[in-house]
Order: sequence, then C-alpha cells, then structure tokens
Amino acid sequence: MRKLSRSFYLRTTLTVARDLPGKLLLRRLGGRFLIGRIVEVEAYLGRRDPASHAYRGMTPRNEIMFGPGGHLYVYFTYGMHFCCNVVTERAGTGCAVLIRAVEPLEGMTTMERLRMRTGARALRSTDLCSGPGKLCQAFGIGRKENGADLCGTTLWIADDGGTGGRRDIGRSPRIGISSGREHRWRFFLKGNPYLSRPGKS
Repeated sequence: MRKLSRSFYLRTTLTVARDLPGKLLLRRLGGRFLIGRIVEVEAYLGRRDPASHAYRGMTPRNEIMFGPGGHLYVYFTYGMHFCCNVVTERAGTGCAVLIRAVEPLEGMTTMERLRMRTGARALRSTDLCSGPGKLCQAFGIGRKENGADLCGTTLWIADDGGTGGRRDIGRSPRIGISSGREHRWRFFLKGNPYLSRPGKS
C-alpha cells in the first residue's frame, strides 16, 4: 500500500474529493492497524462555500483548515461526536474534504470495541463506520488528532496499488447542510453498502 504524497492533497479540492473514494484510511493504534476503504466524502471550498467552516475566515477552531494540504482537520459537532476532514490545496485557502463513510477492512474487533465505548450495541459491519461520527469513533480519532500530518506514521491515506476498490463514482448534493445545497460536491462509490446514506447520483 503506497502512502499518498503531499502533492496529492495540494491539488484542487474537488479533484481530491473525486479521487479519495476507493483509497485506504490507515490508523496505527496501540500496536494494531485499523484499515478501511473510503467510500464517501464531501468537499468544502473555503471562503467560496457558505457551508464551509472557513467561509467567514480563520478562527481558533478552524485554523488547521488554513494550513497546507495533507493534514487532518478534526472538529466536535452537536456536542456528541467528532468529524475528520482532509485539508486540501495550498496554505491560506481554507478548503477540506469531509470523510463521511469508510468500509472497514482490518481491525474490526478494535473498531467495534471503540464504538461500544460510546454506547453503541450489536453492531453490524455496515454500521461500524457508516457516518462521519461513527468512523471517528471506530478509528479513535478525536481532538488529539486535529492537525495530524497525513504524511506521517500514525494516521494516513494510501492507494492499495490496484483498482483501489473504485467502480463508478457517484455524485450528489451534500448531506445535512442548509446553505450551498445546490452543489453536487458529495462523491461516493456507487452501490457500496457502507455509505452513510444511499447514493443518489
């Protein structure tokens, strides 16, 4: 599995978002590896996008978004769970791609244990990482991972060297936003059972 280079993330946000489905998310945690295939993402285009955390400029909460591409922006939402985003483009842009869902491939027992710490029960494999909050729980991603370098050795994204699990890439409006709903900036693997919601392109 080849770790993605910094140059992958420094491209335009929509290009990165289209290319992420099928890639592998890897986490080294307590001597174990957690691996999942990214199946669903959403692009957020900084100050051009009213749905983006960066729309009104840099704040202490979103400052990681304004750094160079290839880092993880993690935020806490609804007073309940964390969400993780891949920062894209050059420093100062404020763009990122939310990872919405992952298909678990390795370390499922650990993922389930981490999910159950938050009160989840009787989890099916399709429920482990089928949402941005769920996948952060399953991969142990929280406040400490905010700003993590995706070119590092504890948390990264890789190409599996083959087709990357890619089939047809679907595209649709983003989920759960009130502004910018006209943009079809959600990208997903069509027909994948691990999506947060059924794909409609």
